[in-house]
Amino acid sequence: MPQYLVAIQHPNNYDPSLEGEAMIRDIGALNEEMDAAGARFFAGGLESASHAKSLRKQPDGNVSITDGPYLEAKEHIGGFWILQCADMDEALAWGRKAVVACRVPVEVRAFLKIRPNRKSLSHGDSQ
Repeated sequence: MPQYLVAIQHPNNYDPSLEGEAMIRDIGALNEEMDAAGARFFAGGLESASHAKSLRKQPDGNVSITDGPYLEAKEHIGGFWILQCADMDEALAWGRKAVVACRVPVEVRAFLKIRPNRKSLSHGDSQ
């Protein structure tokens, strides 16, 4: 079954300590619903982007490590679910519920499906 990323988008100044009991309860209920439907493969929250480390290959072959996210943006991924869904429509239905539970925007994307011979790639919702 294809897998989809449902990524929670937090603004740069997001403060997780301000998440209320209602929001925590709503996210817990959503996780339970996803589990009951057999959709949730994995989920996790991330520390703020300010705690990220970015790695870049240098022309000399060395790798540099810098503080902060790779891209400068107004929003960063704050957490995510990896869901197993029949198709994008099902993944979007979960995404709608995630927007309501998390009270922030989310992004839904299909994982690329790598064929066993690894010579070609196709989108996760292709068969």
